[in-house]
Amino acid sequence: MQTARNVLTEPLLLPGGGAVEMHVAQALREHADKVEGSEQWPFAAVADALEVIPRTLCQNCGGDTVRVMSKLRSMHADGQNANFGIDGSTGEIADLNEVGIWEAYAVKTQTIKTSIESAIMLLRIDDICSGSKPRNSAYGDALNSGQLDDM
Repeated sequence: MQTARNVLTEPLLLPGGGAVEMHVAQALREHADKVEGSEQWPFAAVADALEVIPRTLCQNCGGDTVRVMSKLRSMHADGQNANFGIDGSTGEIADLNEVGIWEAYAVKTQTIKTSIESAIMLLRIDDICSGSKPRNSAYGDALNSGQLDDM
C-alpha cells in the first residue's frame, strides 16, 4: 500500500484497468505467432494469464465479459489504443487517460516479475516431483544455459 513511496522512488505511472495487461498480452500473442513449434506455447500461456486481470475486473463490475473482452482485444490488436481498458465503475471500455485510472510502474513490474518467478518455481518443483531430468526439456535447457539465473 505504499503508493506514495512507489511513485516517489520511481515516478512512472501506467494506465490501470487492465490496459497494460491487454497490450502486453497482444504483443506476446504476436510474438508467439512468429515462433515455431512448441516454443510458442509459453508466450500464449502468459498472454492468457495476463488477460485474466481485465476479465476479472469486467466480471466484478457486472459487465458483459465476452463482448467487452472481444472488443478490448480487437482495440489492442493493431498496437493502438494502449490506454484503453476497463472502467472499474461501469464495467465498460474507457480511455483511462480521460478517466484518470493509473497504476504505479513499480507495482506493475514487480507483480509481473513475481508471477513469472512463481511459475518458474512451480516448474522446478514439478520437475523434482516427476523425477524427470531437467536437461531433457526446454525448461532444462534454459536452466542449464543460465538464462534463469537472473530470475
